[in-house]
Amino acid sequence: MSRSIRFDAVLVQAVIAGALSFAHLHDLAEAAGQTGWKAWAYPVSVDLLLVAAWRRLRTARRDHSAWTWFVIALTASLGANIATAGMLDLNQVPAWLRILVAGWPALAFLGGTLLVHTPTETAAPAQAVDEATAPEVEMHRTDEPAPAATTPELNPSPPQPAPSAPAVPVALLDHARKIADAHKASTGSVMPADALSARLQLPAPMANAIAAELQLT
Repeated sequence: MSRSIRFDAVLVQAVIAGALSFAHLHDLAEAAGQTGWKAWAYPVSVDLLLVAAWRRLRTARRDHSAWTWFVIALTASLGANIATAGMLDLNQVPAWLRILVAGWPALAFLGGTLLVHTPTETAAPAQAVDEATAPEVEMHRTDEPAPAATTPELNPSPPQPAPSAPAVPVALLDHARKIADAHKASTGSVMPADALSARLQLPAPMANAIAAELQLT
């Protein structure tokens, strides 16, 4: 199955314009005394410098050096087109133009080197922001998970002894005592065990052990 080739007027126009500019640069270089392959190398040098400067501008719009070399290459290309349009006698090229054409390779080499090796501007690194440390929140369950239902056995095992009360840390006991004393001082009555358990947000076994130690009802 053959592929159809779409006619692109912009691409054709670009090819024609590039060929004409290439020929004008070649004719001007040849008229300035650059013969043979050297006359063909001049348009390549001008076009490559123009393309390199344009690619640099695409990534660094504020690069003044890229704008400078882009204008220089564009001036060389436009100057050759105008000079070969009858504005200049190519049989008697002035000395200043011969000097410009002869010095162009060094100028183009300098411009290409600077465009390639100049570092690209990068955005300033963002300042480190100290993030506030989130307070640690202790999650305590106030209820015990319901025991899973078990299938009754024909021969039930003998009842297990009730687990002993958990040991209460001294610091926690002192904290609970302060809360109970403050409650008694403000209300005149002993703090209920369930109120203390809700205040401390502790599991039921631990809350009951503290209430027993404080002799709360």
